[in-house]
Amino acid sequence: QVQLVESGGGLVQAGGSLRLSCAASGLMFSVYTMDWYRQAPGKQRERVATIRRSGDTLYADSVKGRFTISRDNAKSTLYLQMDSLKPEDTGVYYCNTESLMRTEYWGQGTQVTVSS
Repeated sequence: QVQLVESGGGLVQAGGSLRLSCAASGLMFSVYTMDWYRQAPGKQRERVATIRRSGDTLYADSVKGRFTISRDNAKSTLYLQMDSLKPEDTGVYYCNTESLMRTEYWGQGTQVTVSS
């Protein structure tokens, strides 16, 4: 079955950087569009970044220019490089994908906390 396992979260000061990883298994990783979402306390989950099989990327306005999504198809791993972090970036970060049958898959999430 499909499994997504995030790692790399932690506590960082404002202005710092973190790199999140999402190890995928049980799917042909290279053909899937992959997303990073986040959920801040008391807020709805929001999509942060997307990378298509072509390598094309999309970003939420709030992270554009600070976050970089990438993928290593040989390792079936998705990444999110987060620079110039702000306290409002605090939340649980999830990787996500959707199958051709419109089944959504989520990881367990990794906590990112940015202190001011």
